[in-house]
Amino acid sequence: MKLAVTVWDERISPVFDAAHTLLIVDVKNGRLKNISYEPFNPQSEARLTEDLTHLGIEVLICGPISQVHSTLIEACAIHLIPFIGGNVNEVLESYVKGNPLAPAFLMPGCRET
Repeated sequence: MKLAVTVWDERISPVFDAAHTLLIVDVKNGRLKNISYEPFNPQSEARLTEDLTHLGIEVLICGPISQVHSTLIEACAIHLIPFIGGNVNEVLESYVKGNPLAPAFLMPGCRET
């Protein structure tokens, strides 16, 4: 499965709509493989879903996200896990182990969707 996380330094990007980098990783047999970084521009809504689909993204973990962007992403059959914050490595480790990301990594003031 191909997973993408919006990142800023070593943390989940605090707002999807202002993110500029995706960390992309293959998850196979409970392990992270082929980690790479891709620049992207969520403000280009026309290209957003095209870019994510072209990259083969199946799951996207991010911080708060606008309704417009979340609707576009989910319409492409990409599983969206929004409102997540924290250290990228800790979030990925928890996800790969099958642990729920909320409430441990849920951003303050956000609720599960």
